[in-house]
Amino acid sequence: MKRKPNRRQVSKVASPSPISDYNIDGLTHEAKGVARVNGKVVFIDGALPGEQVSAQITKPGRRFDEAKLVAILTPSNDRVSPKCAHYEKCGGCRFQHLSYPMQIESKKAWLNNQLRNISSQEALSVLQGREFGYRRRARLSLRVKGQSIELGFKEKSSSSIVDIKQCPVLTASLESLIKPINRFVKTCPEVSKLGHIELLEDDNGVSVLVRLTAGLTATIKDQWHAFAVAHGFSLYWQEANESKVALSALEMRRYDVADTRIDFHPQDFIQINAEMNQKMVSQAVAWLNLSAKDLVLDLFCGAGNFTFAFAQQAKSVIGIELLPSMVENAKRNQHLNGLENVNFIAADLTKRESASDIPKGITKVFLDPPRAGAFEFLPNIINLSPDKILYVSCNASTLARDAEFLVANGYQVDKVSLMEMFPQTAHVETMMLLQKSSKQKR
Repeated sequence: MKRKPNRRQVSKVASPSPISDYNIDGLTHEAKGVARVNGKVVFIDGALPGEQVSAQITKPGRRFDEAKLVAILTPSNDRVSPKCAHYEKCGGCRFQHLSYPMQIESKKAWLNNQLRNISSQEALSVLQGREFGYRRRARLSLRVKGQSIELGFKEKSSSSIVDIKQCPVLTASLESLIKPINRFVKTCPEVSKLGHIELLEDDNGVSVLVRLTAGLTATIKDQWHAFAVAHGFSLYWQEANESKVALSALEMRRYDVADTRIDFHPQDFIQINAEMNQKMVSQAVAWLNLSAKDLVLDLFCGAGNFTFAFAQQAKSVIGIELLPSMVENAKRNQHLNGLENVNFIAADLTKRESASDIPKGITKVFLDPPRAGAFEFLPNIINLSPDKILYVSCNASTLARDAEFLVANGYQVDKVSLMEMFPQTAHVETMMLLQKSSKQKR
């Protein structure tokens, strides 16, 4: 007797989409080419504006389709050969196939679109540094499956790991460590006890932090220490039972900015582009136009990256940060820099009551919040009525939301800067200066 086909099972088997030709007329923030077919948008990863390409739909949708690039029929004049051999797989540098001037133009267009309701295109300037060799921090993921060992970065849209041998966006000192660390890790007899590995370069030199999932034997640790000495880096261990490496003040890392010294824990946040951090802090000081009469509020101040630069010119600065450990670190940095006109406060800036310790008379406010923005605290800033608000953002969409609130409450956008903190990537950092409107001043 013949079996009847399983219709439910057959219905799940989708035939491959046909390969079609597309004309690319746009580019998304994530470096996907944009084509339009009968009014429907098709996103094609790796395609550039002005190109004709062949692509295959991989993810059809009601509003738009996503497609895989198959061939470039007519290349763009702005297409370049990626500098990194891992570009096709690695999910980090999405823009390496686009000439650097056009990377900037693409990001400017995207940022202007995000801020279109509050700022004119004429207000946008660009702050930039080197195209490659800028990244002073990286985390290498490690995966051990049987005899297979992979050490590197996550693949595009995947949890798989690209086993890297180079990374040209890293500083030269960090990139030179990639191959020896890769070889050393793969010959480590206790490799299954290793978690991720963090590379860092600062003004104290290069350091490597190894996250452990189980305790290493003394013999293996000795081998790691010998390896560290041979390659000239400091070694830190994060044991399996530690949420953060326990360090003394003498073991902290260090970088200098705006003639001040910042000591920090190797697992604390710092700007990963040292050159751009210097330029960003200098621009912030210039845009705020500080004087000896100013009382400055520095929100999300961290260990004092901007705080001490402001304190050199202002009457006084109040820094607010969520984590008490970061506040204690900032206070140590205050002592190191001999600045008495700074006061640090630990407070949760997502809560309105966190403004209770802020005195009257604030003239200028600076804020550098996380990606979620600072919307909850904005009414407090409005109540303080500062003359200027300088906002640094790593997320243009939350910046636009917050800026619209400030504009609706008596401020106007004066300047906007696209800060090219992460060349070759889709990431955009922004600085925006808002001033009290003339109506508010009267």
